Amino acid sequence: MTEPTPIGHGGRLTVDLAALRANWRILATAAECPETAAVIKADAYGCGIARAAPALWAEGCRTFFVAHLSEALSAREAVPDAVVYVLNGFPPGSAQAYRDADLRPVLGSRDEVAEWAAANREAGPRPAALHVDTGMNRLGLSVPDALSLAGDPMMAEAGFDLLMSHLVSAEVEHDPLTDHQAAEFARVRAAYPHLRASLANSSGDFLASCRADLARPGYALYGGNPRPGRDNPMRPVVRLEAGILQVREVEAGATAGYNARWVARGPRRLATLSLGYADGYPRASTGRGEAVVGGVRCPFAGNVSMDLIILDVTEVPRDALRRGAPATLIGDGLDLDTVGRNAGTIGYEILTGLGARYERVYRD
Repeated sequence: MTEPTPIGHGGRLTVDLAALRANWRILATAAECPETAAVIKADAYGCGIARAAPALWAEGCRTFFVAHLSEALSAREAVPDAVVYVLNGFPPGSAQAYRDADLRPVLGSRDEVAEWAAANREAGPRPAALHVDTGMNRLGLSVPDALSLAGDPMMAEAGFDLLMSHLVSAEVEHDPLTDHQAAEFARVRAAYPHLRASLANSSGDFLASCRADLARPGYALYGGNPRPGRDNPMRPVVRLEAGILQVREVEAGATAGYNARWVARGPRRLATLSLGYADGYPRASTGRGEAVVGGVRCPFAGNVSMDLIILDVTEVPRDALRRGAPATLIGDGLDLDTVGRNAGTIGYEILTGLGARYERVYRD
């Protein structure tokens, strides 16, 4: 930790905006698409739309994707001149709110298309994206529906400027489902030749079969590995640290934490951090989580509490265990994917779950 232990909160979340920008450049190069956008939903994956979006804009990103209208309004405030798509469509009766803020809904049902087309007829054309489902079965028109509507006047009235689909498992090498999705998407793309197309997510950026006109990476921008099982080409963007509150010695047989789930097998040294599941650090990390103290990986001792985590720091040199000494929970070899595995989940959940209580530091 290069700065004093935070006093407003026990944990500090550092966001490296220079690394974020570098990752966007890496992904733009890998994608080999005419344009690379950025997905900044979930408050820029926990990094903060207000700071992440302008940094990406300064690097040359001009198109952004969010999930909800509220996120889109934050993005519009952060990057006033950007193109902003809203992935989750729009609720009934909300077309005017999108129009007022110059936002582009991603439409994935006949009802949504009809409502947006009607708004365009009444108040003038505004663009939108057409979402086609090629295998996720979550949102989007089916491929047969998209093909059958290709000549429908309603589609022209909807003012589509982008055709997109969502990959199911692009991170799995040689998954036949990815090839199937790419082939289905190509069928629809041929029926809408005037539209720009977007298929590649973070992992899809590295697959030639998924390249189109617009890449839209998300997780990898923030340091997640888009190619599991291989070396991560991305730079780490977030670092989570906490200062040690207290150190104590315990004897064999002593327990630690709620429900006495951890029992000392011999004399041990424990350190307590002011950080817990209320800060977005998963309680499921109990028994598997780690932090780095003095260059040593230290296992969690006992349950992750709402506001506190106990570490077994027996192997750490004593001079690294002073009150206020730093412990790293993300960083120093504990990357997002490792922390996710230790919690029985994925790095996406770790990143997007980072709480609002931390002191946040932005570096560029």
